Amino acid sequence: MRKKSPHQTKEWVVYLTDTPVGPLKLSFSERGLAALEFAGEESAPPLQPDSPPAHLQPLIEKAKQELTAYFNGAPADFDSITLDPQGTPFQLRVWQELRRIPRGKTISYGELARRVGNPKACRAVGQANGHNPLPLIVPCHRVIAADGSLGGFSSGLDHKRWLLRHEGAM
Repeated sequence: MRKKSPHQTKEWVVYLTDTPVGPLKLSFSERGLAALEFAGEESAPPLQPDSPPAHLQPLIEKAKQELTAYFNGAPADFDSITLDPQGTPFQLRVWQELRRIPRGKTISYGELARRVGNPKACRAVGQANGHNPLPLIVPCHRVIAADGSLGGFSSGLDHKRWLLRHEGAM
């Protein structure tokens, strides 16, 4: 479960139901897209007490469009989506570095640790990956073990395998 930051008092949830990996739950704060979850087939969109505010509507539509385009095979870096992930300064640095891994490429946890300036922090970057609130958009699935095995993925290895195949990295 994600902790809310002091500035994050309200959250709006939108579902993208028609994707090859099942429903996606998109959670928006006042500042942007705060979380993306692989919702699973059994998840039903809950009733929202109120609609997202008007200023979030373009952001919500942009996120839906870019995710749909991604699943349809278009290259997507999701740079036009305003993100609001909540984490420690180290986690934010790791997540920023993840966004630099190109589609169709993978790196090891050790390489990621080196890129964030702490080559011995393989486990710490692995933990930051596991706490990534925006998998897919912040592509933690592109990080694999040094021996070439998949490692872990908070949304399950089947999803990680599918994403890597979709991007041409497997």
